Amino acid sequence: MPTFHRTLGAALLGASFLGPVLAATTTAAVSATGATPPAATATTQALLQKAVDGPWRSAANKARDRYRHPIATLEFFGIQPTMTVVELAPGAGWYTEILAPFLRDHGHLIEAGASPRFQQRLASDPAVFGHIEKFLPFSPPTQVALGPQDSADMVLTFRNAHDWLNRSPAALAAVFRSAFEVLKPGGVFGVVDHRAKPFANAVQSSRTLHRIPEDYMIELGLKTGFRLAGVSEINANPKDPENINVHHLPPDLVGPPSEHAKMRAIGESDRMTLRFVKPAPHPAGR
Repeated sequence: MPTFHRTLGAALLGASFLGPVLAATTTAAVSATGATPPAATATTQALLQKAVDGPWRSAANKARDRYRHPIATLEFFGIQPTMTVVELAPGAGWYTEILAPFLRDHGHLIEAGASPRFQQRLASDPAVFGHIEKFLPFSPPTQVALGPQDSADMVLTFRNAHDWLNRSPAALAAVFRSAFEVLKPGGVFGVVDHRAKPFANAVQSSRTLHRIPEDYMIELGLKTGFRLAGVSEINANPKDPENINVHHLPPDLVGPPSEHAKMRAIGESDRMTLRFVKPAPHPAGR
């Protein structure tokens, strides 16, 4: 069962040779720097709510909100409507449907790894998606460039990290490095992924269950150079025993029909929600 104390212990272990990481705790998050994301303004909250309520989102997608908590998750990452945001591997665009209208008027959205079919779908609704700034090829570990160095305010990945680890540990490490490079100092790398049991074999868990241990992800972020600015249980699910292939759970339900009722009772997978920050460079001579 996921617990806050387990997350804290994992972070401390991963940081043991990399310097102090955690300075303050709450029941919802761990702060590495003593700073929390700025409180969302009324404008930010209103824009997020408008995007989540948008008629362009299907009933099936909206039904996932109670498991994926898009407003709380994006507020935890500290998103603002004026930011330049890079979304990695958007898949069918569950979050793109929220990010694009939220950033439409004052920000910039860059999609990395969007399929041609998905791009066509976005092009069919320019009122919602017409201001996506660019589409980038993205296929770790060979194609990972996300733009000029220090050019983005935020990089986001939702339930993708295990796929890159399935290719190789080097592929996932390349994604973290690329996110670090494109972010401005102070920029945020927001990560959501299916959580494995703590200290499990990361490669094996990823390949068999499509899950990653949270301690593995935290340690990789720290090795890359990020600071761990927050760990949230927003997307935790204590009903998930973490030993089930996530595709057997909703919304996929790929297992036999006889288990569907049990899987629906569990709900979507238990997920880690991590906020990494690229630190500012030290002043010259210090």
